Amino acid sequence: MATIRERAGRWQAIIKRKGYPQQSKTFDIKKDAEKWARQEERAMDAGTWADQSAAMQTTLAEALVRYEKEVTSGKKGADTERVRITKWKRHKLAQKALGTLKASDFAGYRDARLKDGAAAATVRLELAIISNLFNVARKEWSFEGLANPIEAMRLPTSKNARNRLFLDGEEARLLQALAPAARGEDGRFGDGCANPLLRPLVQLALATAMRRGELLALRWENIRLADRVAHLTDTKNGHSRDVPLSSAAAEVLRALPRAIRGPVFPITPNAVKLGFVRAVERARKRYEAEGGKDERMLSDLHFHDLRHIAVTALAEKLPNIVELAAVSGHQDVRMLRRYYHPKAEDLARKLG
Repeated sequence: MATIRERAGRWQAIIKRKGYPQQSKTFDIKKDAEKWARQEERAMDAGTWADQSAAMQTTLAEALVRYEKEVTSGKKGADTERVRITKWKRHKLAQKALGTLKASDFAGYRDARLKDGAAAATVRLELAIISNLFNVARKEWSFEGLANPIEAMRLPTSKNARNRLFLDGEEARLLQALAPAARGEDGRFGDGCANPLLRPLVQLALATAMRRGELLALRWENIRLADRVAHLTDTKNGHSRDVPLSSAAAEVLRALPRAIRGPVFPITPNAVKLGFVRAVERARKRYEAEGGKDERMLSDLHFHDLRHIAVTALAEKLPNIVELAAVSGHQDVRMLRRYYHPKAEDLARKLG
C-alpha cells in the first residue's frame, strides 16, 4: 500500500514493494498523488510496470547527444542529420524529460514548422529523428516502457513529387553564377562562386543524374575514363553500381585536377547546399537587374532538382525503362514512370 504524506504544502506518494525499486512522486493535490499511486500499483500487480525513472531524468537534449554519437555517426547521411539534431537541441522541447513528452508537443512543433513555410517532407524527416530516438531508447538504452509520441500523431502529408525542370535560359544563367570567383588584392572573392568545384559538380549531376551523396562519394580510383565508367561502391540503395559516362560527363572529369586516389569532390554536403542556394540567388539578382520579369525564373530551384532534370533528359535518349533504371540507379522501375512517355504510334510499330 502506498504512503501518501504532506511535505511543505505538497503531497508525496511513496511506493515500496518487494522486487521493485522504490518509487516516489510529488503532487500539488492529494487526489493526484493517490491516483498516480493506484496506477503504479495496478501495473505492478498486472506485471506491466516499467521503470520510468531514466526517462524522467533524461532530457531530450541529453538523449540527442547520445543518439548523435551512437546512431547518427554510423549513417550515410550523418552530416545532414547532425544539422537537424543541432536545431532540435536548440528547441524548447529539448529541455523536457523524455518521459514527459507527448504527441501533442510534437504536433504543435509540426504545425508551427508548416506555418513557417517548411516543406512537409522536411518536417517528416525532422520528426523521424525523434521517432527513431525514442525507439532506440526503449530497445537499446533500457528506457523500459517509454512510449514513442511520434507514433501517436499525424505526420504531415507530402505533396506530389517535385517535377521541377529548367526554364528556357535557366541552366545557362545558373552555370554562369557558378563560375569561380576571382580573389581580389584584399583577399576577398568577387562576384561568383568561391568554391571552384561546385560548377563541375553541378555539370556532372546534370550529365549523369547521380545523387548528391553519390557525387560526393565518387573517388578517382573508381573512375575509368578510358571506358567512360564511374563505379559507385556505396549508393542510397545500399548497392554498388557502374554509371556510364557520356562524353560531356567524361569531359567534366578530365578538366578537374586529377589525383591517383581520393574523393573527386572534397566538399561537405552542407557546403554544396549553401553554395548552390547562393548561386541561384546570384543568378536571380542578375536576371532581375537585366530586366527579367518572370517570377518562375531561378525560383524554387533545389540541388536535388538536378537529378529529376537529368533523368528527364536521359529518358529521351534511353526509351528502354530498364536501361534508364540502370543509369539512374532506381531499384524500382515504377519510380521512373513519370519520365517515360512513349507515343502510341511508336509502340504500334514495335508490335508489328
